[in-house]
Amino acid sequence: MPGRCAVANWVAHVNGVNPSPTMRAWLTGRASLTAKLTGRCAQFRVQRLVQRRAVCLADEYAPIGLPYPRQVLEREVLLQCDGQPMVFAHTIVPLEATATQWPLFRSLGERSLGTTLFGDPGVLRGTLEYARLHPSHPLARRACAAVAILQALDAPLFARRCLFRRHGGVLLVTELFLPAIATL
Repeated sequence: MPGRCAVANWVAHVNGVNPSPTMRAWLTGRASLTAKLTGRCAQFRVQRLVQRRAVCLADEYAPIGLPYPRQVLEREVLLQCDGQPMVFAHTIVPLEATATQWPLFRSLGERSLGTTLFGDPGVLRGTLEYARLHPSHPLARRACAAVAILQALDAPLFARRCLFRRHGGVLLVTELFLPAIATL
């Protein structure tokens, strides 16, 4: 049932998603995912898919302090290692966010958001949350469409998300680990 899977079951502990030891290491790393991926491949690339205004998803509005799903700034990228997509990343920022709170968000292009977040001492990282996103979850569908694996995906994708704060503003980053991550 698509409606049943439109909202993920986000949990506070990684054991709630029962990952393999290898996947656990990817999910629980506190350092920059960009840095970890860069260290595992010869050529790292951020491929921006979209950056636009969009209505946030049903499981996103509460963490960023909105009373109901409404428009946000949304950015979606693929993180690639040696030409192979490894992670689909989805970031949202409330429209009310100011240029002081997230000055580079609108102009990142194909630069890494992670490098920006982890390089800014004013950014506070919240706790990680974990989920297994069913193939019918909106983010899983977008990720699969971006890498043309929809037909082959018969199991949930492991995902994590984290709320970042800077000068009173919030930014929610959700990262979906694509099947190819197992090759690194």
